[in-house]
Amino acid sequence: MHLSDDIDEFLRYLSAERGYSVHTVRAYRADLHQLAGFAAERGATTTGDLSLELLREWLWVATQAGLARATLARRSASARSFTAWLAQNHEEGIDPAVRLRSPKPGRTLPRVITHAQMSDLLDLLAARAAGGAALALRDLAIVEMLYASALRVSELVGLDLADVDLERLTVRVTGKGAKERVVPFGVPAQRALVGYLREARQTLVAGAAQPVKAGAVQTGVVNAGAVNAGAVHTATAARSNPSRPKVAAVFLGRQGQRLGVRGVYRLVAALLEAVPGTGPAGPHALRHTAATHLLDGGADLRAVQELLGHVSLGTTQIYTHVSAERLKASYGLAHPRA
Repeated sequence: MHLSDDIDEFLRYLSAERGYSVHTVRAYRADLHQLAGFAAERGATTTGDLSLELLREWLWVATQAGLARATLARRSASARSFTAWLAQNHEEGIDPAVRLRSPKPGRTLPRVITHAQMSDLLDLLAARAAGGAALALRDLAIVEMLYASALRVSELVGLDLADVDLERLTVRVTGKGAKERVVPFGVPAQRALVGYLREARQTLVAGAAQPVKAGAVQTGVVNAGAVNAGAVHTATAARSNPSRPKVAAVFLGRQGQRLGVRGVYRLVAALLEAVPGTGPAGPHALRHTAATHLLDGGADLRAVQELLGHVSLGTTQIYTHVSAERLKASYGLAHPRA
């Protein structure tokens, strides 16, 4: 069988049987099709043509091209997973990548926004939302939820109305590996979410993101039950009216359809442009920030692991390093004998 055909079958296996997310499968596809192109240039067009030497050359050429160690490690992992699957599902049963090695990805500390910077950013969004524009109300709710619950961007855009419990202040999300978990959020995020659901979402469902009259978003704990009922009514109305899009998503784009990952990236990146600091400026920076602020505030590492949906505690422990680095920086600035 042609190598590209085996790759496509492997990708279907990852999606259908392993339950990998769309984003993970996309990464595998990019790596393995790049490998197939590299192999074809060297006359290797079938799975039987794959060899340890060819795979090592593939990684070596990528190294010479200046690819990051993290990218090399990911490519190596993609190749090993693919050839292991081939060995189990083909008669020859030989895995050429068993001894394939790659540099371990360097661990860099994630970008973290300070408490003051985060407050300023949320105040800016709240001021924009005060005008009652549907997109401004939505954007405030998005950032509040990302920071409050440390959600992955894919988890945020995957939220449906039925996943949100405004009375218990929790959301049910589907994380990596199709694993579900329940994540809490705070009253400020609740207010922002209620303001969006009550004043803006229906405008977006109609597909016309025009400014709407600002409603009175209460400063205390809102009537969550009424808003939950309103959200359900919106979904019911969409089902009963065929002229209206049948969208169960919480967060919608301008055309009334589920907001995509790229839309959230653009929003957060634009907001973080004006925030001092280095490192990635996407939604993951807010996830990093939430986790670090929790640990700074005394949260238990295991609780943070559960909140983030990490399988390994080691993945969560990077945030303890972030807190330590922040402590050292503060010490260096504040202690007279630092």
